[in-house]
Amino acid sequence: MTTTERTSVEVRAADPEEIAVNTVRTLTIDAIARAHSGHPGAAMALAPVGFTLWNRALRYDVDSPTWANRDRFVLSAGHASMLLYSLLHLSRVKDADGSRLAIELDDIRSFRQLGSRCAGHPEREIDGAIEVTTGPLGTGIATSVGMAIAGKWKAERFNRPGYRLFDYDVYAIAGDGDLMEGIGQEAAGLAGHLELDNLCWIYDSNQVTIEGDTELAFTEDVAARFRAYGWVVEFVADANDRESLARALERFKTNARPTLIVVHSVIGYGAPTKQGTAAAHSEPLGEAEARAAKRHYGWPEDAEFLVPAEAYEAFAEGIGDRGHRLRHAWDNLRESYRQAFPVLSAELDRLEAQNLPVDWDHELPSFTVEHGPLAGRAANAEVLNAVARAVPWLIGGASDLAPSTKTLLTGDAGHFSATDRGGRNLHFGVRESAAAAIANGLALCGLRPFQAGFLVFSDFQRGPIRLGALMELPVVHILTHDSIGMGEDGPTHQPVEQLASLRAMPNLIDIRPADANEVVEAWRVILAVDRSPVALVLAKQDLPVIDRSRFGAASGLARGAYILADPSDGVLPDVIIIATGSEVSRALDAWEQLSAEGVRARVVSMPSWALFERQPEEYRAEVLPPEITARVVVEQAAAFGWERYAGTNGAIIAMRSFGRSAPAADVQRFFGFTTENIVAEAKGQLS
Repeated sequence: MTTTERTSVEVRAADPEEIAVNTVRTLTIDAIARAHSGHPGAAMALAPVGFTLWNRALRYDVDSPTWANRDRFVLSAGHASMLLYSLLHLSRVKDADGSRLAIELDDIRSFRQLGSRCAGHPEREIDGAIEVTTGPLGTGIATSVGMAIAGKWKAERFNRPGYRLFDYDVYAIAGDGDLMEGIGQEAAGLAGHLELDNLCWIYDSNQVTIEGDTELAFTEDVAARFRAYGWVVEFVADANDRESLARALERFKTNARPTLIVVHSVIGYGAPTKQGTAAAHSEPLGEAEARAAKRHYGWPEDAEFLVPAEAYEAFAEGIGDRGHRLRHAWDNLRESYRQAFPVLSAELDRLEAQNLPVDWDHELPSFTVEHGPLAGRAANAEVLNAVARAVPWLIGGASDLAPSTKTLLTGDAGHFSATDRGGRNLHFGVRESAAAAIANGLALCGLRPFQAGFLVFSDFQRGPIRLGALMELPVVHILTHDSIGMGEDGPTHQPVEQLASLRAMPNLIDIRPADANEVVEAWRVILAVDRSPVALVLAKQDLPVIDRSRFGAASGLARGAYILADPSDGVLPDVIIIATGSEVSRALDAWEQLSAEGVRARVVSMPSWALFERQPEEYRAEVLPPEITARVVVEQAAAFGWERYAGTNGAIIAMRSFGRSAPAADVQRFFGFTTENIVAEAKGQLS
């Protein structure tokens, strides 16, 4: 028998809150049973934790889920997704446009099915309801640090005496796996250093992982570790003790540092033979065990997707009523603020609407041949600072590499710290993984973040970069030292396969500029993009500034690839040389030599595969006419993937091994990145 509504008479519990908690548990059991897959144990154990957090602490308006000062909730333990879906449904959270509930009961019934809003792990497709896409452990809690930083920065930027516009808190539920992952440890260390007192992690300590008891691999004193990080640590001995958790959450509000609440739970609570074991982690309970668990909760054993009226009422009297009052009071404050501080208010309006200031690019530099040679990272330093002066909410930093990546914001930008919440330079320390996730958190709160490091170390960041692409976040990943031009630092620091790896990622825009003016145009593209992260890949070594009076305008970068040089008579060329980044100037040198020898050649600068693939077929055929099969590709990175542009018979001058430790010119010569070799390959295409 399938039912969707019953009265409390049929549910053996006098307490409406307990009915609500058990509704979360039984919806979890039923959804996973119907899907024949899922992770029931954590959601069953954490049902009272989720209920208490949402109804006793979380400041959130279910009718206005994108309210700017809402508390943020991150389910870092994303495998427990049914906990989040149940909370969203029972609290009746609406879509951002108010047209429907974010999660209907039918969505839960179709858990893990094609097209369902209830995916296997939470996906940020519903604004304000699911704040963060989670699943890869550790990444959610790391992202929450960025959200907390954003809250502090906004408060410093916009709050005024009597106008406390921003004071939201960030809550994240983490499991044992989150705290084992290195990215989580990186983020926790930085959060403690920054004294982010608006950050609360709730640690579900159930001592069980997929392989079995955590004693197999995880025996450290978590509380001692977090105290060493500079956190306040609270304890709740039993996840079912809602009052103890509520008191811990109240104390968090008064703590001067981030808070870790260690909650001891029993995974799969209520399932008589599977609770407390790995069997409850990641598979349906089975019919007999599910019936027994419902019996333990005082639930009708034959009911499926049962939601008693009391469950809805408990949430309405908790998060519902409180959230409405808080948001309406904030709206009134915001309107008064608009009158009292019109300039700041207008800036905040633009930030929230993701609209750039008028004429934001008015002071972008332009470069002439006389400015060169100039390294990509050095040109970017000038452009980045020009952008930062025009866009006050551009914020970011490097993983202890700002002097090398040239990404320090100058002037009055300041340095974000425990004592300067308005600083725009972030210092992540040597924490590349956390840096990328924190940047995602900043973007989730409306800021325009960048994070910088060496291209080779983007390997450490692939997880959060990937999630940023999945969430469509406009984060700028500035990746310098982009090739074997690193020279003496050797193959450990010379990126080879990283570009191909980044280009393979859906919804990530790759940009590898050829000179300083392409860097300028890259930022015009970056600031216009609002639903994709960008990997801005820059050279360490000096590059000539291309003479744009002779060759194609750098504005062609916006289309991903463009004709830089062509035969002088306007007739189609015999051979096309395609190059990116630092190799473009070498390609132009080869073009000069070929032209002098009577060879009709074209040079195409292709700074971005992603942007080029977005162009109409007619434009792509204009730049790379399919009938011209004599082609040479030049890039100091892996050859992988270049066949799509070189064609079946084209030549590819690229890396097919790791690099070497030697002066850059010697390394480049050793691997064939010379004008002479490009000329020879071009001629070979015509023979």
